[in-house]
Amino acid sequence: MAIQVIAFDADDTLWVNEPYFQEAETKFCQLLEDYLPHHTVGQELFKTEMQNLALYGYGVKGFMLSMIETALRVTDRTVSLEVIEKALAYGKALLARPIELLEGVEEVLQALQDRYRLVVATKGDLLDQERKLKNSGIEHYFHHVEIMSDKKEADFQKLIRHLDIRPDEFLMLGNSLKSDVLPVLALGGHGIHIPYHTTWAHEHIEHHVDHPHFRQVDTIADILPFLLP
Repeated sequence: MAIQVIAFDADDTLWVNEPYFQEAETKFCQLLEDYLPHHTVGQELFKTEMQNLALYGYGVKGFMLSMIETALRVTDRTVSLEVIEKALAYGKALLARPIELLEGVEEVLQALQDRYRLVVATKGDLLDQERKLKNSGIEHYFHHVEIMSDKKEADFQKLIRHLDIRPDEFLMLGNSLKSDVLPVLALGGHGIHIPYHTTWAHEHIEHHVDHPHFRQVDTIADILPFLLP
């Protein structure tokens, strides 16, 4: 591999994210148990999030607005102000969560920083992702930070062009095959999938990935044998 740049997804690749969203969703579903069963509220919330992605994008703020919209819809606008206030509080608590780096992240960055240009390539709310990176203590390892509204082929193509490299000199690492790996492989780049034990339903794919530029590893530390001499 003639890799020049290694890009890292942020949420659930560098630090914990999805479990916190799932905790907030569980609390939200419990708020509305007098109206619908827990699992049904979860389904309705997911439906709202999918409808709102084009408007709000990814991140906590869109999640908060989707909770409020779902609460209004499933209760036929009879929901109490207390429930709305609690939903807002769950979202604000997500924004205030301390950053918990995943095991091995800093050691991997230290090992790679002198050999490659390291980049963060993540999607989500700009202010939230900037805050998380600043509070993570690992911002200094990265040559460039790209916070995208989405992770499609065109978004990665723009990033690769900005970095002034060929697609085959670009490697993307992340926990989502759909967002982190498949678009990069389609451009001729390299992708390494690092599965995380919880993944948002929107990121799931069913088919097997078979590509000469693709690898899957168990932990982030497992990438080092491929990338260091």
